[in-house]
Amino acid sequence: MSMFEPAQSPWPSHMLSILRIVAGLLFLMAGTTILFGYPPPPSQMPTVVLMSQLGLAGILETFGGAAIMLGLFTRPVAFLLSGEMAVAYFQVHFPQSVFPTVNGGVPAVLYCFLFLYLVFAGAGVWSIDAMIARSKGSKSA
Repeated sequence: MSMFEPAQSPWPSHMLSILRIVAGLLFLMAGTTILFGYPPPPSQMPTVVLMSQLGLAGILETFGGAAIMLGLFTRPVAFLLSGEMAVAYFQVHFPQSVFPTVNGGVPAVLYCFLFLYLVFAGAGVWSIDAMIARSKGSKSA
């Protein structure tokens, strides 16, 4: 195999699962920081009202991150979270500057496109979605 050829199975699906698990865990931690203040944020955060936009973001990030990490309903959850990150970028970061490296929006852009990728790629072999597909006799994950 040369470095220019696609990797042989089973590596792509396993690495997709690892990417999904790590991204879901990081997103989950971002949500728990908003909702519960843990892990502690770098600066003092105001108290979050659950039915505010920030509270809704914390709920989506906590529960959506957990679902992504587990590989549960990956495609619809990833679609929702991709949209959340697009909204976060254009509402919070874009008004400060067009450039994500200047406005602090790099994580929002990366999460947006990572979740959009998961919408099309699925969860990978190490996921609840794949377990459900296997139990139904389907070969796709």
